[in-house]
Amino acid sequence: MKNILSIICLAVFTGCIGQTVSLETMAQCNQFENCPNASYVKDINNSLNKYVGTWKGNRDGKNYEFNFIKKENIGETQKWDMLIGRVKITNSNGVVEYNNFDRTDGETKFTGFNFQKNLKAYIMFFTGDKSGCIDYGNAYLIIKPETPNKMSITFLPDYDIVTQDCSGFKTTLPTEKVISLTRQ
Repeated sequence: MKNILSIICLAVFTGCIGQTVSLETMAQCNQFENCPNASYVKDINNSLNKYVGTWKGNRDGKNYEFNFIKKENIGETQKWDMLIGRVKITNSNGVVEYNNFDRTDGETKFTGFNFQKNLKAYIMFFTGDKSGCIDYGNAYLIIKPETPNKMSITFLPDYDIVTQDCSGFKTTLPTEKVISLTRQ
């Protein structure tokens, strides 16, 4: 009887507390409901690998260079596999307008979250350096299976209340516009 109780306790403990689930599984649950009690949300299917590397493109006279690396087992109480992003933006004259390539992984302010529920886009949270006005939100990375060397990124800022005049303000990444990129 003692052995049976030990086996049941072990099965319950490892099944709930030590559970590893895929990013795709976690993307299917509602934000705070119906989510597995996972200690590790792992890129079991290597779904992040297609985003890793350097990507370049231009939009509205600006050149964009993105670099994404995959980091595993990140976090304290719950571990996640995620992408860390870097971006360099130059204008048509070659003047650098934004660059976080020299920052450490923890300082890039461009970190992965997870896939959309339909698994067609990977969502990353981006924060630019422009202070005072809203310059942060979600960047949606999309790679279609038929064009694995092409990526599109769309930035949707968080719309918080601003307490100062932000007329003429533009986010670091263009708002609600697609940046088309090619793998380098």
